[in-house]
Amino acid sequence: MSGGPGGISMDELQLAARNHGMPLEALRYDVTPVGLHYLLIHFDIPAADDDSWRLELDGQVDRPLVLRMDDLRRRPRVTAPVTLECAGNGRARMDPRPVSQPWLEEAVGTAEWTGTPLRPLLEEAGIGEGAVEVLFAGADRGLQAELEHDYERSLPLAEAMRPEVMLAWGINGQPLPPQHGYPLRLVVPGWYGMTSVKWLRRISVLTEPFDGYQQTGTYLLHTSEDDPGTPVTRIQPRSLLLPPGIPVFESRERLCAPGHHLLTGRAWSGLAPVARVEVSVDGGASWQPAQLEPQPSPWAWAGWSLPWDATPGSYELCCRATDAAGNTQPLDPPWNTGGYANNAVQRVKVTVRP
Repeated sequence: MSGGPGGISMDELQLAARNHGMPLEALRYDVTPVGLHYLLIHFDIPAADDDSWRLELDGQVDRPLVLRMDDLRRRPRVTAPVTLECAGNGRARMDPRPVSQPWLEEAVGTAEWTGTPLRPLLEEAGIGEGAVEVLFAGADRGLQAELEHDYERSLPLAEAMRPEVMLAWGINGQPLPPQHGYPLRLVVPGWYGMTSVKWLRRISVLTEPFDGYQQTGTYLLHTSEDDPGTPVTRIQPRSLLLPPGIPVFESRERLCAPGHHLLTGRAWSGLAPVARVEVSVDGGASWQPAQLEPQPSPWAWAGWSLPWDATPGSYELCCRATDAAGNTQPLDPPWNTGGYANNAVQRVKVTVRP
């Protein structure tokens, strides 16, 4: 379903009031403060208690497991910076606009997640013959497309066995807050955020591909209603600019004084490490290479900067990232019915005046 040319619907307004993006000025932080990290909650935040929570591991395994939170915390612990981005980030920039959570560019954040790797847990359970996928079930339940279901997503077995995939109980040195999946969630570096199931209570090893709604009824790239679509998986390369100067309240257009400015931002990709970032001050007509900082991990954003000597006038600032596999942000988004994976370049209007 596509949005009209005017404002958002009441349904979209309700979604926008429940969820929130990261204010772009928070790009100044290497690690996003928890309260500024983007948030999308599909159904309701379920009631949860650390003492009574159980994680079940079943399906095509030799030794089914039931684990308490204390059992998980006694396992080997890791902490890693990971950038998570919503698959619908940029949806509201598409024309016609698909109707759903109306994200602009702010559905992203980078946190230091603490937990235990998933792979050793699967190995301990013993993956049985014929296993092809691993299913992750959350405790949040609701109705979508007239289907009542728990929020569930699966990963191909090879992806679930990647060493960086973790079961997380902490964020930025704190316990997970309720809205981020307390007491336990999945974190899948490199994949869009819908894969990192929150309020995780069951893991099942499957011998057939999972066909639940959140896997096959949505998060697909359809170019038309008749297109069967391709699954949304890895995060496409993206760069964002920390808007310079001060904002106009309603439009968020920027006002800057003439003179020297240091343009800064962040870049990331779930396909390969970031290789370069380019910046344009003329709406993409010409590009300059930015100074790229090292990534703290292959799965966390890299900082970048570019000096800009601004003279009075009107400008449209853009930035674009290219990863080591050669994937580059497009100037215009490839349209799809769900508004997914729109990694078109950001455009920031700036007026330079005394």
